[in-house]
Amino acid sequence: MGILYSAGEGTVYANMAATFTVVSGYAFLAFNLLCAPCFAAMGAIKREMNNTKWFWIAIGYQCGYAYLVGLVINQIAGLITGDTAFNVFTVIAILIIAGFIYLLFRPYKESKTLKVDSKKLLNATK
Repeated sequence: MGILYSAGEGTVYANMAATFTVVSGYAFLAFNLLCAPCFAAMGAIKREMNNTKWFWIAIGYQCGYAYLVGLVINQIAGLITGDTAFNVFTVIAILIIAGFIYLLFRPYKESKTLKVDSKKLLNATK
């Protein structure tokens, strides 16, 4: 960040403050907290998964999820504070929130299909 914002007049922090709003700063922080970790952690993920395909899926999922959360924060909070206007990305952010809520409260299908024979279970514990 220092290299990107040190060019021109002023300090790094003054240049960053001129570029970021409070809302975009929070969205940026959320993105960095949720995106793919450092290369050492990515190496550990690859070693533990022992499969290159699933490693890239995991990294892509982390980056994609971080981008969606950053988009939602930037659009919704920006709409509330007046930093951004209502646009296509706000509609996408609302759809993402609806999807998150659905995934949070969706019924667990396997819970209705699980059959436990309590008599057999009691006999097994004796």
